[in-house]
Amino acid sequence: MNTSTTINNNPVGFFDSGVGGLTVYSKFRNKLPNENCLYFGDTKHLPYGNKTKEELISYARFILDFFQEQNVKAVIIACNTSSSAAYDSIKDSYGFKIYPIIQSCAKILSELPIKRLGIFATPATIKSGVYESEIKKYNPDMLIYPQSCHNWVDIVESNGQNLAENIETVKADLDMMLENKPDKIVLGCTHYPYLLDVLSKFTPKDRFIDPAEYFVDYIVNDLKSKNLLNSNTQNGYEKMYVSANPNQFKIASKMFYDVKELPELV
Repeated sequence: MNTSTTINNNPVGFFDSGVGGLTVYSKFRNKLPNENCLYFGDTKHLPYGNKTKEELISYARFILDFFQEQNVKAVIIACNTSSSAAYDSIKDSYGFKIYPIIQSCAKILSELPIKRLGIFATPATIKSGVYESEIKKYNPDMLIYPQSCHNWVDIVESNGQNLAENIETVKADLDMMLENKPDKIVLGCTHYPYLLDVLSKFTPKDRFIDPAEYFVDYIVNDLKSKNLLNSNTQNGYEKMYVSANPNQFKIASKMFYDVKELPELV
């Protein structure tokens, strides 16, 4: 890969089905504020969790083709569902590095000093079995309890986490998981950390793992090792894109990140 200054200063692309990936994006911006960044929220197809594998691959290819036109140097799949369903099919189709959240974090999760690990994720991610298969590559003895959360993304995107019926929905899913007596529970969708305040009403907050923390550290270290960090010393630019409803995206994004400009519709 050409690692000239020109390439180094090219943007990094991020994508998710909506605002959830901003949990990853904001952590990345905090660690590498001089990087130029693009973010694509595929709000037209939200939520991803109930889509077929073929649909998810199609969405990912469209977004990656768009990022390719923007001359990105890397793309971060800030979406567990896309990482589980689409990554293997698209990973070798582009000339830039692609970072999938699940596969990037699996080794770190496998090394946690625990025996029982719960996974909360979308139906598509759970159906794929990728969390379990990737972690067991490194630690076949870890007991893993995957569980899908059918309505959680919609709760977050609608900013409805404080509604009584939604609190009951989240609590019911948590109660089911706690029957497995997990030592830790992975929030295996980038939307889910926003429900931590609700979840922590019923079990300690430190029981939950936000993979975005591990993911961003992994990306930063990898970009450094490949000499791909931006050479500029000033803060980099950012551009936001959506496939539908830019106003709704900007409103919903406030829970994760301060999006200053109305996203561009693609």
